Amino acid sequence: MAEDWQNGGFGLYIHWPFCQAKCPYCDFNSHVSREIDQSRWLRAYLNELDRVAAETSGRILNTVFFGGGTPSLMDPDVVAAILERVRKLWPTANDMEITLEANPGSVEAGRFAGYRDGGVNRISMGIQALNDRDLQRLGRIHTVDEARQAFDIARKTFDRVSFDLIYARQDQTIESWQSELREALSMAIDHLSLYQLTVEQGTAFGDRYNRGKLRGLPEDDLAADMYEITQAICADAGMLPYEVSNYAALGSESRHNQIYWRYGDYAGIGPGAHARLTFDGQRHAIETWRNPNKWLEQAESGNGENLREAVPRDGQAAEFLLMGLRLTEGVDLRRYEDLAGQALGGPRFDHLIEIGMIEVDDVRLRVLPQGRMVLNSVLAELLVD
Repeated sequence: MAEDWQNGGFGLYIHWPFCQAKCPYCDFNSHVSREIDQSRWLRAYLNELDRVAAETSGRILNTVFFGGGTPSLMDPDVVAAILERVRKLWPTANDMEITLEANPGSVEAGRFAGYRDGGVNRISMGIQALNDRDLQRLGRIHTVDEARQAFDIARKTFDRVSFDLIYARQDQTIESWQSELREALSMAIDHLSLYQLTVEQGTAFGDRYNRGKLRGLPEDDLAADMYEITQAICADAGMLPYEVSNYAALGSESRHNQIYWRYGDYAGIGPGAHARLTFDGQRHAIETWRNPNKWLEQAESGNGENLREAVPRDGQAAEFLLMGLRLTEGVDLRRYEDLAGQALGGPRFDHLIEIGMIEVDDVRLRVLPQGRMVLNSVLAELLVD
């Protein structure tokens, strides 16, 4: 009998924790370091790959994703050696997707050719804005010209290239965002990730916001208008909104991220990486040491994990909804019922249908466009006891 995770597939996430500079909005596990012994880091990654593969032997690996941090600071030979070991450890899908995140400031033609030759077949580039003033405000160390040059290098080297933009930025107008988005679409190959600026506690932006120093952020109504406009303009350009913040030409969706959203299993290697792995029918939440030096020492000693705990069935059902309802395709209600031991329903559920937030057919639940604008509130209503 198939285990639940097989509905979503199996992926591998590899975290590179280093950046050239820390962006003020970023709450990812990223660090600035002047000296990095990449040979030592490679040995640690290979140790962890061997350990995780011993527990997941025989699974077909669908995707690999190098995230960070700034993985385009990794030596291409290190990436190639990791991928060589991956192919020895797992049977892989014939169309395995291998993505590497890159920042424009770290892009060189020779380096990108090295990643391609080592096995990377998709690039995700953090451009974030297409005007220099906002790039400076966001703490980015590249200019718009450098971003365009880096994108041209990526486009000539890889068939699949995605890039990120942030909108609802300080003092941004609807008109300026429309212009910028259309420029981005004229550049795009097959995928865009478009995120509303979120001020996270514990970041430089969060500290500035708490002191009343982060001015010019849009009101909620303006941000909502920007979201609606983004959906419409992208759809008109053939970039379909398949997830709350992600847009793709048909068939070019991020397969790795779909494993998360479809609640498959994924291994996480590197400092602060998370995983969901099923053993003997029980799904586990796994975390690794967040501090890079601590992780490196522990990985060299044999195990970079610092947490592994079983996820109860009701917790799995909640995670399944939290992830799956981000997707335009929605979730399989039978799968939810298998996880939760009961069907979704009740007055709150019926009310969300009545007010046009969700729709249900015989087998699937989907959040409608109006509901996606307030997705957290919809989820809160669905998950209430």
